[in-house]
Amino acid sequence: MKYIRMIFDFVKEIYKNKFVVYQLTKRDYKNKYIGSFLGFIWTIIQPLVMILVLWFVFTKAFNSGPIRDIPFSVWLTIGLVPWYFFSEALTTSTSALQEYSYLVKKVQFQTAILPIIKLLSAFITHIIFIIIGIIILLINDVGFSIYWLQAFYYLIAMFILLVGLSWITSAIQVFVKDTAQIISVILQFGFWLTPILWDFKILPEKYDYILKTNPMFYIMEGYRNSFIYHAPFWEAKNEIIYFWTTTIIILLIGIIIFKKLKPHFADVL
Repeated sequence: MKYIRMIFDFVKEIYKNKFVVYQLTKRDYKNKYIGSFLGFIWTIIQPLVMILVLWFVFTKAFNSGPIRDIPFSVWLTIGLVPWYFFSEALTTSTSALQEYSYLVKKVQFQTAILPIIKLLSAFITHIIFIIIGIIILLINDVGFSIYWLQAFYYLIAMFILLVGLSWITSAIQVFVKDTAQIISVILQFGFWLTPILWDFKILPEKYDYILKTNPMFYIMEGYRNSFIYHAPFWEAKNEIIYFWTTTIIILLIGIIIFKKLKPHFADVL
């Protein structure tokens, strides 16, 4: 009950500051493109370029064909959609307290919302990426299915995971300045170790448990099951239990670390 109350109190505080969260998220997103000639259009260009480069390399250079009877461009795009959001959100939220140090030093300001602002700012790009993915699905004759709506479940699951991780990394970054670089390196490894560009079914079944220790494997396969394979999320009972157990533990650790270190933020920044 103690930990449940701890989560509830944190959520309550964030909700009380919802207007501040909205305003800062809007400003943060606009600040990304201040002084840029193309401005908001970069939100579309960046994911499109990533998709096109990877598609060209793997289909033309490595002759990658359809995966499980799905065109590689479709399979690749839907796998990239959640990973792009996860990596951008975690990278930017890690430095949130440093970036908004002038707010951290204000006594009455709820600093726990700062990493969340970065997550919400990255979420706007994620929506654009999802739209691009849907267009690619329709071009390749993958029609609409009610299972597409499952993506909301996986999106919420990923967001909760990111909240916990961002509270951990942003709090540590204040004291260990190398944290952002370490996260960047881990994400590079994660990109190649997570089956975004390759099918996990090529591995022997005995290695499945290794992949499933990665929470993003659950999210990424969930997006593909929703948009491509139209498989209900409740069928993967063991994966659900593992993911949510891991995510809740990470969230609790994030709350504990953030609360313990918060009194010292202003002194260090």
